[in-house]
Amino acid sequence: MSRPEVGSVHVELDGGRCIGSGGCILAAPGLFDLDEAGMAVLKNADPPTEEGADARAAASGCPSMAITVRDRLA
Repeated sequence: MSRPEVGSVHVELDGGRCIGSGGCILAAPGLFDLDEAGMAVLKNADPPTEEGADARAAASGCPSMAITVRDRLA
């Protein structure tokens, strides 16, 4: 198993808290999608390092605070 790069992140989505605002998709389209009910779905919990800023923007803009981003250290 490979070790994560320094600076990479792990993303968590609490689907029970999601209100379907869609801001996460605008901030990080590579990480989030909407399901048939219009709620966010996490496509990649361990995105490439270059998508870390997008993940943080999605988390900070989430009105229901359903997204958590944690730093992963090698």
